[in-house]
Amino acid sequence: MTTRHRTLLVLAAIVVILLVIAIYLSRYCPGEGLALTSRARSLHRLKNRTATPHESDFNYQITLGALLKPGDDSYRWSTQQAARIQGYVVAVAYARPEATNGFMPCRRDIHINIAIREGAPQKEQVVVEITPNFEEWAAKQGWDWSATTLRTQLVGHWCEFEGWMYFDLGHAEEAENTTPNNASNWRASAWEIHPVTKFRVIR
Repeated sequence: MTTRHRTLLVLAAIVVILLVIAIYLSRYCPGEGLALTSRARSLHRLKNRTATPHESDFNYQITLGALLKPGDDSYRWSTQQAARIQGYVVAVAYARPEATNGFMPCRRDIHINIAIREGAPQKEQVVVEITPNFEEWAAKQGWDWSATTLRTQLVGHWCEFEGWMYFDLGHAEEAENTTPNNASNWRASAWEIHPVTKFRVIR
């Protein structure tokens, strides 16, 4: 066997292994995603929660107005709390692949940007997210929670969202409350409802 043939066999084996891993992760992505540290695993588990909150989990002081309140909000809320907030839906889009979901293009969170009013700039918007777990759960109920359908149903409407609170450290430097007056800020707060477990269109 020539060196060229051995090289091709090695490359083919690598491709097969990567395909097997990709298929496995697309179907059985672990709750901790792909993480090298215990802290990262813990944060991924919070993002990938599948339990729906009980009424006793809700903090009714968490409103869109409270999330938009200026000032360092790093410790303003708790990831053990749930929230139910209302706002005007500005945009809906799939997030980029990330470690939480095994970097799988077919398993991406859906970002929903909401604001207190139509035309609000990004620095006055809050992000809520639907995870692949809940998109799949909704499909089993016969509901289409894909970004394409949600964009059609929600954008331009006043809606209510509920789910678990999550502080996204990865975006703290891009949020107005934690990094005020940063030119690259594209959100008001690093706090999110993530995952969204329920939503409805109000008007």
